[in-house]
Amino acid sequence: MKRLVILISGRGSNMEAIVQACAAEGWPATVAAVVSNRPDAAGLAFAAARGIATAVVDHKAYGSREAFDAELARVVDGFSPDLVVLAGFMRILTPGFTARYARRMLNIHPSLLPAFTGLHTHERALAMGCKVAGVTVHFVTAELDHGAIVMQAVVPVQPGDDAQALAARVLAAEHRIYPQSVRWCVEDALAWDGDAVVHHRGGAPQQLLLD
Repeated sequence: MKRLVILISGRGSNMEAIVQACAAEGWPATVAAVVSNRPDAAGLAFAAARGIATAVVDHKAYGSREAFDAELARVVDGFSPDLVVLAGFMRILTPGFTARYARRMLNIHPSLLPAFTGLHTHERALAMGCKVAGVTVHFVTAELDHGAIVMQAVVPVQPGDDAQALAARVLAAEHRIYPQSVRWCVEDALAWDGDAVVHHRGGAPQQLLLD
């Protein structure tokens, strides 16, 4: 039984999707804990209501990223995770932290990486006149929004879209592909080919085209 630790900073809607899918689909996994860097993160209440352990490591209490990450790692390790899942965790992690969980820490980013790393992805996609947008699940490395891609979903940009409308459509795709990606990890359905991820059935990481 694999143990998942999910890191959030706010509502944690992707965390909710993962928790619900894990229970409904009978994954060989348990969500051991939900950890936040914000004491007021709404997702903590969702987790606690379902009997999931919660913890807070408030980044404001630490004078450096290194000090914060050291305490975060101590707390995360206390739950003996097989996989660490970033679900709207709004902190840039140090190279030491990412190395500690190399090849066992996932992130989701609201663009078709390697395009539009960083913030304001939807505004940037619209400003560039993109006809499609999307979302990427990837393993975390020290380089922001890089790392081996597990799965992507392509989301069409509709006439008249603003950033809020596009973000809502992308978020719906996130809730579909992040649980699937985590399930592949806990079921050992993925393998490494150098620095890339492949499926045991063969082929590159999956890409979906969503309406």
